[in-house]
Formats: sequence, C-alpha cells, structure tokens
Amino acid sequence: MKISFCFLGVYLLFSTVSFGQNEKQYKIITVAFYNVENLFDYEDDPLIFDDDRTPEGKDHWTKEIYESKLANMAKVISEIGADVTGTSPALIGVSEIENLRVLEDLLNQESLVNKDYGIIHFDSPDRRGIDVALLYKKKLFTPSNYKAYPLLIFDDQNRSKRVFTRDQLLVSGMLDGEKISVIVNHWPSRSGGEERSRPKRIKAAELNKHIMDSLFSEDPYAKIMTMGDMNDDPTSPSIKDVLKTKSVREDMKIKELYNPMEDMHKKGMGTLAYRDAWNLFDQIIVSTELAKKDYSSYRLYKAGIYNKSYLANPRGRYKGYPFRSFANGYTGGYSDHFPVFIYLIKEKIGDK
Repeated sequence: MKISFCFLGVYLLFSTVSFGQNEKQYKIITVAFYNVENLFDYEDDPLIFDDDRTPEGKDHWTKEIYESKLANMAKVISEIGADVTGTSPALIGVSEIENLRVLEDLLNQESLVNKDYGIIHFDSPDRRGIDVALLYKKKLFTPSNYKAYPLLIFDDQNRSKRVFTRDQLLVSGMLDGEKISVIVNHWPSRSGGEERSRPKRIKAAELNKHIMDSLFSEDPYAKIMTMGDMNDDPTSPSIKDVLKTKSVREDMKIKELYNPMEDMHKKGMGTLAYRDAWNLFDQIIVSTELAKKDYSSYRLYKAGIYNKSYLANPRGRYKGYPFRSFANGYTGGYSDHFPVFIYLIKEKIGDK
C-alpha cells in the first residue's frame, strides 16, 4: 500500500509506505496558535490601559509601526504549515490582540486577504486590554456555537478584589464536515514569581477542564483541541495534575487528553526564552478521539514549533531567542513567542 497525502487539493508526495499496489491518499490541514505580542492599534482607547501604544505614548506606537507589525504577523500566519500543506492554517488561535479592529486589519494584509478567514472574538475584561480570538477559513470551518468563559480569580491580599484577566474562548463547529471544538486560552502570567502566581493558572486549568467536561458530558467521544499560551510548561501542575494530560498516545481511555508538546519540552525545545532557559508555554492539546491513529476521520498526525530562522533574533545577547517586535523601541521583529501547530489528516475516499 502506497501512502501519499492530498494537501487541500494540492497533490504532493509526503511519505510512502509500500504494502502492495493499493494507494491511499490523505487530506492534511494545519491548526495553529500564535501569541502575537501586544498587537495594538495606534489610537487611544479610554476604556483600557493602552496609553503606551499610541504615537504620544512611551512606545511611540505610530501608524507606520502598527502597519509594519501587521505585515510581519500576517507573513508568519500565512506560512505556518505551508511547506507541507501548500497553504495557511485552517484554524489559528491568537492571543495578545487589542480588539476586533486589529484582527480585521491583520486579515486585510496582502499575504492573508485572499485566504477568506472569519473571526470569532469577544472583548475580555483583561486589565491590559488584550484578548484571545479564533481565525478560521470559511471554506473549511463553519462555527455553530461560541462562548467566552470568564476566569474568576481574586487578589491574594484582598479576596473580594477580582483580578481581571483573559476569558477562555470556546468555539464549536464543523471542520470539513466533522464536528470539532476549540478552546483558545491565555492563562495568567508568572508575574510575581512562578510559585506565587501558580494558583491563578490552576484556576485557569480548572475552568478549562470544566469546559471540556461539559463537552464530554454531551459526547464522550468529542473531538476537542485546547490551545494557547498557558504560561506554564507541559509538565507544570496546571497541565499534568489538573488537565491530567498524557504524553503517550497509545492506550488512552475516552475523555482523556494528549499533549504532543510534552515530549518536545523534555527534549529542551521551547517557544520562548528567559534567562538562558527555554519554556514551552504555547501548546495545543487534543482529546482522545483526535489522538487516535485511525485516519478514517481527522486525527492528529504531527505537532511542531514554527521556529523558522527569520523568527529568531539574529544577533547580540539574545541571539536565537524569538525576535520580539518591541524591546526599548520597535525592533522590526515579530513576537516574543514562536507559534505552535499541529497537522490533522484523514483518508481521502473517492473525490471527497
């Protein structure tokens, strides 16, 4: 049996395994997540703390800088997975975006304008004014339900004072004819230290698990992806103890979660660097049904970190780190995080 892959209508030889003369063809799509590092417009919004990201603010965030940042983000998104699929991701979760306008401006960039993406976004109560969102190709994904779940956490010193942070976005719909649910996250940061801030991310993980348990209660075989900047590694308590993720796909029970990023983390790979150490905060975790190696429907084939050389700092003390867009002024770079992605594949039957 020869195995080759159909890349959304573009036929390319991906890998071949011979067991006689039969040939199987597969569809393959990319799903990605990208923390785009403070994608703000250049106008002052009196309702959020965006004063620095204005022409008169500390960052001198001008229209020209904003447009350069947009072009850079669009270039990255358009290329994630394209060396295999021949096109941009079918679904991409994003974080650290200011509002709907920046997403619309992003999708109107030259490298994305013809991709026909839709947007699902809610304004969150985050004190920095940053949100999460899901971008989706309209020809491949039809959303049916979506909801923002607020994360209720409170100040350590004053338990009646709420700490406003990002909502968790749940989107369910049909991906190329198959029901799937996606949760986009940006969990609380490690500000104040990892240990001190850990309870906030534990709360975020508990909310995430609650959302997924609700989906599993409707369908124990639900196909679920939870993705985002967790501000924790794949081996952190929030991921391993609360979500109870597995690092091996085989012999998973129903209603469990597989984290393909855990093995990468153990090998020293990461999506951001701090003090000469790598963290893998950006993750895409899938439910049992997506982790199976039966490709009669869309299932996980492979996961990766999109860390092309142009996304890394080319010189200086931080050479090799993600080439962030702002560090004591606009750098012309991209983000302080590398994107992550997974490939989903399914057997192509006839002309379908």
